Amino acid sequence: MTATIERTTLTERPTPSSPVRLSLVPEGSVPGLLDGAWWPRSRDLARELPALTDALDVPWGRVTRVTVNPTHWPVIPRKVAVTGHTVHVGWFTDEQDPHKLILLSYARGRMDLLVIPPEAGVATAARLMSAAGAPGGLLTASGLMAGEDEALEGTEARHREEDWESDGGAAPAGRSPDRRRDATREG
Repeated sequence: MTATIERTTLTERPTPSSPVRLSLVPEGSVPGLLDGAWWPRSRDLARELPALTDALDVPWGRVTRVTVNPTHWPVIPRKVAVTGHTVHVGWFTDEQDPHKLILLSYARGRMDLLVIPPEAGVATAARLMSAAGAPGGLLTASGLMAGEDEALEGTEARHREEDWESDGGAAPAGRSPDRRRDATREG
């Protein structure tokens, strides 16, 4: 995917989106590699960032800067108008995990969030939000996403095997395929 860097500054705040879907590590807990997870509704940063910064302004402090990896963001605005101020947006291709968003605040420093793909299902997003919001987590954003991909592949393989067995693809319980063949030869 190619990202476009938008050179203009937004003068008006976009229409507000639905409430932010955010999970944070509990305050005062053991630090980990991630501070939580964010599940945006689209890949439109100009539309999604205002709700995220509004949700974080009171408990965490005013967000002044955000960085992303352009891998999953088709358009990256340089600035996004949010409530009462402007957030500067930067991007790093090699230095930043493609599944992570970094927020910076003068009051609290840095926050690293797993970005759950907008198209993720509710169950997948719930698992990822829980894992990223666990205190002392040692998995990176890409590590969590890879683990979820492996879990989904395992579930799909189990479903295929169950379908195969329900369609008569497996030997009856207690019989091996060889015994069944032997029984048909004798009869």
